[in-house]
Amino acid sequence: MMRNYILFAFLLALTLSSCETPNPFDQGPAYDFEGNLAIDRKKIAAYLDTAKIDSIYRIHDPSGVVIIVQKEGVGTRPSSNTVVYTDYIGKLMQGGTVFDTSYESVARAKNIFVEGRVYKPFSFVVGASSVVTGWDFAFRRLRPLSKAVLVIPSPLGYQSQKSNPKIPENSVLVFQIDFLGID
Repeated sequence: MMRNYILFAFLLALTLSSCETPNPFDQGPAYDFEGNLAIDRKKIAAYLDTAKIDSIYRIHDPSGVVIIVQKEGVGTRPSSNTVVYTDYIGKLMQGGTVFDTSYESVARAKNIFVEGRVYKPFSFVVGASSVVTGWDFAFRRLRPLSKAVLVIPSPLGYQSQKSNPKIPENSVLVFQIDFLGID
């Protein structure tokens, strides 16, 4: 009888160990960075053909970010670990819906005002992964006191995130920025 229990326990252990356990880190298919970037490059090119944006010049960064310089700044461009100060208005390229801003007056006018939020210049550290990746590419190409429009493809923005209902998946973002300075 004891032998049957041991045999049963062995077979049960063998059966359970052969079952494939689900991977807790499997979040579905991998994000198609290159595919979405190729799609967004076409959308951005079409947008730039028709958008009426005054500029001194445009920078088409190899990353896919487009920087439309409206006022040239002065001084040293930021590099990794530089603290940047900027005011901004963020909107969706498609439709132009404003989803965020550092200006209280704009937030109120666009019905995105958040009670208790302090609207002031935004600061971040270049390369610290605290902002969308497109900002790291763009601000490295600008000098303090510049004014520019940044066009950020979705792979360098919020990708396919679903956490912000104001920003649909794979949205190309447009930021009007006033680059105030660096530390």
